[in-house]
Amino acid sequence: MAILLEADTRVICQGFTGKQASYHMERAIAYGTQVVGGVVPGKGGSKHLGLPVFDTVAEAVEATGANASAVFVPPVSAPEAMIEAIEAELPLLVCVTERIPVLDMVRVKRRLEGARTRLVGPNSQGVLWPGRCKIGVMPAHREQPGKIGIVSRSASLTSEVIEQTTAARLGQSTSVGIGGDPVYGISFIDCLQLFLADPETEGILLIGEIGGTAEEEAAAFIKQEKPRKPIAAYVAGLHAPTERRMGHAGTVNVFGAGGAAEKIEALRSAGVHVAPSAAEIGATMRRASRGV
Repeated sequence: MAILLEADTRVICQGFTGKQASYHMERAIAYGTQVVGGVVPGKGGSKHLGLPVFDTVAEAVEATGANASAVFVPPVSAPEAMIEAIEAELPLLVCVTERIPVLDMVRVKRRLEGARTRLVGPNSQGVLWPGRCKIGVMPAHREQPGKIGIVSRSASLTSEVIEQTTAARLGQSTSVGIGGDPVYGISFIDCLQLFLADPETEGILLIGEIGGTAEEEAAAFIKQEKPRKPIAAYVAGLHAPTERRMGHAGTVNVFGAGGAAEKIEALRSAGVHVAPSAAEIGATMRRASRGV
């Protein structure tokens, strides 16, 4: 069993007819994901990739029974697209859009309070249930069903970690890209809770970056909960310069806060096995797993 995704996950795509959405949703369909339609205001009643297009999320949900949405909408329009999906009470929302204005994301976060919807992202690589379902932009050619749950802020490192855990014959239960923007939905702690409750996940890999305090908060949670499942981690940006954003909008180390060294120390103090380099993440997880 995966986290977030289920056998009856039925996906719509907001921004369905766009170039990037078309490319990735076509591959999702080929992968076996139950894509049931799309939403593009003004194009309702048409078809794309052989599937119906609707003007609104509410219409799409009523017609298809969709319970998840992939958001491929430009930054200027993505907040309203997410709010529309939240108001339609979709249980899962995966937003791949990068660099949505922070104040707009604050509005989205407020609408999520008390809502039925779980938001993954924005700036998410997506969610992958190996061999069953993928929502997002991640490549799918080196994954393998297995026992390791992956939660990551970095898209490129997620792909690397999937390849390494496959090579280490551990495989993956679910991979979740929480995104690298400063304001986002589902967190490390949320994913840790889900993975710890999942009987088919026997180990957890956490991939962090400089910026923010998400890794330190995850470390505090782990220290408090003392989980029996082994947890390994890697934090990118150990040698990143202060006060300079590195790649993602959320990866900035300001005045000594949010640095990789502090995050690594917090995770180690919580009993997490921290990989010394990106090349050793899979091996570190293998050692932490002790034969999982």
